[in-house]
Amino acid sequence: MATTHLSRAALLVIDLQRDFMPGGALACHEGDAIVPGIDALLRTRCFGHVVATQDWHPPGHVSFASSHPDRAPFENIDLYDHPQTLWPDHCVQGTPGAALHPGVDWSGVGMVIRKGNDPRVDSYSAFRENHGPGGARPSTGLAGWLRERGVDTVYLCGLARDVCVLWSAQDAARMGFRTRVLWDLCRPVTPGGDEPTRAALARDGIAVADAAALAG
Repeated sequence: MATTHLSRAALLVIDLQRDFMPGGALACHEGDAIVPGIDALLRTRCFGHVVATQDWHPPGHVSFASSHPDRAPFENIDLYDHPQTLWPDHCVQGTPGAALHPGVDWSGVGMVIRKGNDPRVDSYSAFRENHGPGGARPSTGLAGWLRERGVDTVYLCGLARDVCVLWSAQDAARMGFRTRVLWDLCRPVTPGGDEPTRAALARDGIAVADAAALAG
């Protein structure tokens, strides 16, 4: 893959972890299909900076359905006056399912953000936690880290396209970064999430691209 070097751009690889792969605790539709393409893109070293995110939940996390008696996975509850999807237990700290996918060469990653480690608050976005007590969305520090390195453009890939990739892209755009989602290197929780995801990206002025568009 021949690519142009993108010195002022960062690639965010979102939650490419074992539990989100087919057979995992919270499998995304065809989640494993994007692994070779992401590995190939990272090996080009075309981005000035690469960041990976990693779901890193303690046992008993508030987002787990098992933490709520009489609730089932994928039900929605009200949490801190905002909707919260309840998930199967997944990406529990230190477990094999929380590991970054071994099929990717991670040696070029400059930063790994572990998110969701507050047992009271879920965390989809690479930039900010979800709404917590008091309604706040605390920063992960990523935006400042990128700005310190002169990054003005963010590309995103990974899992899941309709949840953590979407929230990360929306926050990147709100924080003033030019934002591109590499659609071919993402997958949704279920295919039904794709149409509303495209609509949300278009509404927020976020471009959809393919990794092939980086060839040059």
